[in-house]
Amino acid sequence: MTAEKDGTLAERLARLEERVARLEEDPAAPAAGESAAPAPDGETFWALNGLKERAGDQGAVLFTGSVTLPAGEHYEWQQGHPAADLLDDDWSLAADALSALAHPVRLLLLREILHGARTTAELAAHERLGTTGQLYHHLRQLVAAGWLRTTARGRYTVPGERVVPILTVLAAARR
Repeated sequence: MTAEKDGTLAERLARLEERVARLEEDPAAPAAGESAAPAPDGETFWALNGLKERAGDQGAVLFTGSVTLPAGEHYEWQQGHPAADLLDDDWSLAADALSALAHPVRLLLLREILHGARTTAELAAHERLGTTGQLYHHLRQLVAAGWLRTTARGRYTVPGERVVPILTVLAAARR
C-alpha cells in the first residue's frame, strides 16, 4: 500500500471510530456529516421537549424552518397539528398534493424555481425538464396541488407558506 492509500484508510477509520464513539455516548448524536440544531442549553431534544410542554399528553407534530433561498428571499414558517387530528384525518385527501411531488421532473422544477428560475423560458432552457408541452404539464400539476403559484403570465413562484413544508417533506424522505 502507498502512503496515500494508508492516509485515506486511516482517515476513514478515524471517522468511523468517531461515529461509533458518538453513538455509544449518545444514540441521538448526529452521524459524521450531519448536524443538529444547536440546543440553547445543550439539550438534544429541546424542540421536542418544548412541543411536549405545549401539547400535553395528546401529542402533536410540528415542523418549523428559517430559510434563505439562493436568490435571497427569506422565509420563516412553523406549522403544528395535534397528533389525534392527524391520525383521524382521511389521509387519501393528501394524495393529490403528495402525488404532485412524486415525480422527478416536478421535484427538479421546484428546485430550480427555489434557486431563482422563475419564467417558463428559464425553465425550458433546462435540458432535464423535457419538452415545452411536458414542462407545462408538470407546472399545471404543481399549481393545482398548491406547490406553485402563477405570479404573471409565464412566471412561477413557490408560495412562501410552502417553502418550509417542501423542504420538510424532502428532509423526511431522507434515510
